[in-house]
Amino acid sequence: MRTENATLPTTEPRLIDVAAVARMLGVTGRTVYRLADAGRMPKPLRLGGAVRWDRRTIENWIDSGCPSDQEGTRR
Repeated sequence: MRTENATLPTTEPRLIDVAAVARMLGVTGRTVYRLADAGRMPKPLRLGGAVRWDRRTIENWIDSGCPSDQEGTRR
């Protein structure tokens, strides 16, 4: 059984949707998808039909000055 990170805050979900990422960046959801597609931000995770980003990854990306992730991904 995994014990590290066993208790996560219940107020903020670990995985966030495009609307939450857009609010964090002050842009539209479409811009978030464009940035991800162009490889200019961290790639989203795909859970079935859902597209989500790891909150910590986005926060760290913002804290480091939003460097480009040259690999990119297509929706």
